[in-house]
Amino acid sequence: MRGATIRKPIVTDAGAESAPAVTIELKPAKGRLLPHVESYYLFRAGEGELERPERVDIGQIRFLIRGEGEMTFPDGHVEALKPIMVAGPGTAAASYRMRGPVLCFGVVLRAIGWKALIGIPAHKVTDHIIDGEKLFCERAPRLLEQLRGMTELDDMIGAIAPQLIMRQEEVKPVPEPHFPFLSRVREWAASEDPTIDALYATIEETSGLGERQVQRLCLEYFGGPPTKLKRKFRAIRAAMQIFQGAPLSDVLGPFSDQSHMINEIKHFTGYTPTSLRGSSDPTLALTLKNEELHFLPDVIPEPVDLRGN
Repeated sequence: MRGATIRKPIVTDAGAESAPAVTIELKPAKGRLLPHVESYYLFRAGEGELERPERVDIGQIRFLIRGEGEMTFPDGHVEALKPIMVAGPGTAAASYRMRGPVLCFGVVLRAIGWKALIGIPAHKVTDHIIDGEKLFCERAPRLLEQLRGMTELDDMIGAIAPQLIMRQEEVKPVPEPHFPFLSRVREWAASEDPTIDALYATIEETSGLGERQVQRLCLEYFGGPPTKLKRKFRAIRAAMQIFQGAPLSDVLGPFSDQSHMINEIKHFTGYTPTSLRGSSDPTLALTLKNEELHFLPDVIPEPVDLRGN
């Protein structure tokens, strides 16, 4: 579990001088949980109230060790943050408001990890917070107590890893035929201009799955149909390019016009191209520089079913 840690400090946004200082550490997963977990992170914020957009994301388990707050989802409904919470893949950007000091430890799941550790079809929990204490059952209070006595990311990873392995043993293993499906979706998502027909064709060729099966599995693993995934990946790719300095003319290609591009980026990230370039949100910066967090990490099939080990 000792990968390279990325630590990103905040430089306060203009007009937000009163916002609390924020840092985030990110560490790639290693070892037995690598097929299920993409990375771990530790988010810290000082005293005060923090309110920011949260770009559309993949599934996560979060532990709010200190602080409190609420999340506002794309349809406008608000849910209180919980000490242990599972966040499914989102359909669009949300926003959060937190009152510090805040210490939040997170586990970013791969698609396989969502199936193997959460075991709930993703589309049934999009844009909602699930009470994560149900995930760990009677072990939850002890786990929270452990985490509240820790301040370092490595220690928290060491505490959660055995719990996640135990959880995996309680859920049905990922079916073997799903691995080639997930690999093809990853390759499709990372292509320059993915088309739905291309996705259907390559999956039928390699896995023998028809369109309806592909649609069902996309809902189950990613929380949305292929058409929604295409929009999401197109917008996130454009946002990454703009954030990294590309001129708008270089990223317009997949969109019908500039207005379409701006609306799609805002829909999925919560930011316009202009605000993306001016943002100093460390979470946004870290994720928009890391393709793995948006274009689906490698599908690693071994050892997914740890029960035989």
